[in-house]
Amino acid sequence: MIDFFSETLGATLLGRRKFGTADGASLDLQGITVNLRVAREDEDMAGDASRTTFGYDHIGLRVPDVDAAFHELTDKGFSFFMEPKDIPNLRIAFFKGPEDITIELVQELNQP
Repeated sequence: MIDFFSETLGATLLGRRKFGTADGASLDLQGITVNLRVAREDEDMAGDASRTTFGYDHIGLRVPDVDAAFHELTDKGFSFFMEPKDIPNLRIAFFKGPEDITIELVQELNQP
């Protein structure tokens, strides 16, 4: 996950750290700190909605040009399950990142 954020998205590793007793890392993604944390031995990272679960599901990243990001990421071998499309005021696209995390690319469209 650290390699994905660093090599693919251009984040800078600030350092590896502990979150309580769980190992993790903090990264700087263009001025935003992203904290990544792995499961402790006693944690279940999956489950149904009837109980608390841990892990990453979906993050949205604002980009200046969804189409350019789409082409750059597909050239790197990422598969999109929703190619770029317009919704009111936004252009979006979705792909699967490492550990099956859903990544949404978001571009704000100019208001008329």
